[in-house]
This record gives sequence, C-alpha cells and structure tokens, in this order.
Amino acid sequence: MVVGEVAEAVDMLVVGGGPGGYATALHAARLGRRVTLVERGELGGTCLNVGCIPSKTLIEVADTMVAPDRVAAWGVAATADLDMSALQAHLRDVVEGLTRGVRHLLDRAGVVVLAGEARFVKPNRVVVEHGATVEHLDFRHAIVATGSRPIELAGVPLDGTRVVGSAGLLSSDTLPEELVLVGGGYVGVELGCAFAKLGSRVTIVETEASILPGFDDRITRTVTRGLRSLGVGICCDTTAVDIEDAGLVVSGPDGSAVLPADRVAVVVGRRPNSDMVGLVEAGANVDEGGLVVVDPARRATETVFAIGDLTPGPALAHKATAEAEVAADVACGRANAFDPTCIPLIVFSDPQVVVVGMTKADASSAGIAATSSRFPLAASGRARTLGTGDGFVTVVADGDGTVIGVQAVGAHVAELAGEAALAVETAATVEDMAGTIHAHPTLGEALAEAAMGLAGRPLHAG
Repeated sequence: MVVGEVAEAVDMLVVGGGPGGYATALHAARLGRRVTLVERGELGGTCLNVGCIPSKTLIEVADTMVAPDRVAAWGVAATADLDMSALQAHLRDVVEGLTRGVRHLLDRAGVVVLAGEARFVKPNRVVVEHGATVEHLDFRHAIVATGSRPIELAGVPLDGTRVVGSAGLLSSDTLPEELVLVGGGYVGVELGCAFAKLGSRVTIVETEASILPGFDDRITRTVTRGLRSLGVGICCDTTAVDIEDAGLVVSGPDGSAVLPADRVAVVVGRRPNSDMVGLVEAGANVDEGGLVVVDPARRATETVFAIGDLTPGPALAHKATAEAEVAADVACGRANAFDPTCIPLIVFSDPQVVVVGMTKADASSAGIAATSSRFPLAASGRARTLGTGDGFVTVVADGDGTVIGVQAVGAHVAELAGEAALAVETAATVEDMAGTIHAHPTLGEALAEAAMGLAGRPLHAG
C-alpha cells in the first residue's frame, strides 16, 4: 500500500534504534514527549545485534576454550570442545534477550516504533518506506542516530561467504581453518584473539607500522606479545590487494605475497550513514567524510539533532548513549551540552586495553607539563591470582597533581575503565586516588599503586 503525501504530524521523531537512538527515545519520553522511533532493522542496532554484544560473547567463549591450557599448571585437568552450531545458538540467545529488553523499555515508555527506512525530504519532513508502504511524517524535532557501516575495499569485495565483514564472521556456523583479518585496529585485534583461541590459524594485515595504530607503544608491544603467544601472524606495513583461489594477495615491505585463507574478514573501519538518510535535505551540513556538523547540543539544524557515529569523535556505543541524553534534553528545552573530559576506550583483546583521557605524550603535545607513574601488574596480587602478571597500569597527572589520564593493559583491566573515567571527569587528584582505600586483592589497587608512585610514596613497586 502506498500512502499519499498527506503527512502525519509527530512530536519527537527518532531515526535509528541503536544505543543512541533508543536511549534518546527513552529520555525524551521520560521528559513528556510523544516519541516515534523509526528503525530499518532490529532494535539495538549494530552494537547489540552484530557488533559489541555478539563479539564480546564470542570472546568469553573463546577464553573458555583455552582455559584448560591455562589451568593445567594449577593442578586442574580439563578439556574443551567447540560446537559451532551451539555457539551460534548461544550468541542469538544473548542478543535476542537484550533486544526484547530494549523493546520492553520502549513499549513501557509509550514510544511508537515504526519499521522502515526514513529519509528527509524537507527540513521538517521524512518519508518512511517499508516494503510497498510509504508514509510521510512531519516532526516538531528529530534526532538522528543512524550509525555507521563497514568500509569495503575495492580490491577485496565482500561476497558474504569467503570474504565477509565482522558481522558475517560472527554469524558463521563454520570455523575457518585459515582466517585473515584485514585491519589491525581494535576490531581486528579482538577478533584475532578470539578466533585464534577457537582454533583458527589467524593472520592480521595492517597498513600502518603496528597493530592498534595510535595507541601507546608500550600497550601495542604488550598486545603484540599476546597475539604472538596465541600463534597469530601479524603483517604490518602491508596492504590487501586482491583475492584469488590460493588466498589473499597482499603487498608489503618484501613485495607481493599470497596469504592462505579460506575466509577473509575486512575490518578496516566504518563510515557514517549520513548519506542514507538525506540529512542535507533537512538543512544539515555534512563534511567530506560524511560526518554531520553539530554544535555542543548535538544540533545540526534548528530542529534536527545528530548523535553517535554520525558526528565527530570515536564511533563508540557509550558515546552515542551519552549524546542521546544531551540531544533529548535540549530538544525538550533543557540546558545541556556534550563536553566530556574523556571517553573511555576499551579493547577486549588478550590482554585487554583501557585508554582514558590523555597519555603523557598527548599532554606534552597539548603543552601540558605532565608526569606519569606505571605500576606493573607483575606486582599485583590480584593479577597473580588470575594467573597472569603481564601488563601495567599508568596514571598521568598535570603539574597540579590532577589526574588527566589512565592507560592499562592486562587481564581483566576493562573493569578499571569506570573508576579511571570518573577520576578524570571529576578532576580527582593523585592524592585522592592514592588515598582512597581499595579493596584487596583487586585490580583496582593497581590504580592506587600507580597514584602512590606519582605521589612519591610507592608501596609495591620500586
């Protein structure tokens, strides 16, 4: 059925049902707005359905697969076998349970959810298409959270079978024998660790000089050690050129080579979905990279807001969720602005990585006279009880002793991100962190120990 161009009036329109979109809808409904949310796929977006949640679930399974080797020296004899069909059923169960939870929250808040693709045709109107059905909606305010999509490589096109993106790799019922990951950023590193533990022979191809480009060198070296201990091959300064029957053709420092691969996953980054929703027709400015120009309130026009991967900054779900509240508040007449001191970044590799705020090098580049102290996890009681002491926690402070950054690499350090971000956001001092009693034995003690080092009174490290 095709509905004519007579438009239905809606109060608050949210385009996109991912972490930013559904959070926006819930905040706006809480503030008394009548909210209509349009989603072309599944509620929860990329993160919940094919990204963060299934990948971290897979990583947990992969960790269990190698547990027998890890605990053998502890006097525990165990074995592990993998059933890929059962694994996929488990991933679906986790995703579907969380998706049901999101839908329940939206239903309880009175949010109207429409299935379909929305596209702006006027500054205050969208067309929503779902199959043969076309609807026109005139809105009072619109908040757009349509996220991003994977970047594809012309020389190595996706075919959905042998050459896939991260979503295709995560949803496969078969385990590749030879897996090549094109891209050594955090997605490639996470998947590389996981599939190596599941039993694949993994190679990572990265165009930059090291994996995790842009990260602190000490972190990169530690993660590289972890990958190599899992048998992962790493080809840096190398470009994927073509795919042929024998494998992936690459060009590197030593010339061309063919990497054996029964599956290739292209994970080289993402591009904003601004072009898919026609934001220019709404009067928004979009830069050459597809990012929507917004003010601190996330306002792209007087009545249209953009959040999440559509806007500058790291493409992270928790950034989108934080921006959601700002956009909803401002659209509802409340003062707010997106101005975080830090946005925590976590890599669920083995070992894990946490980066919060500035490194010492970042501070130096910004003209800040910073100091730092690094506490080795080899001296952490909790790390040793977990069976690993590889890694460290670094605390960075400015000249006044204010904590401006935390970096950590090691087993389970992802759980330190909350305290680290709170310290940076609230301008906690080195003395605040060092003087706070941390429970023993926990990894959190490493933060206090690093702060003690900065305060000139190290305890468990020389």
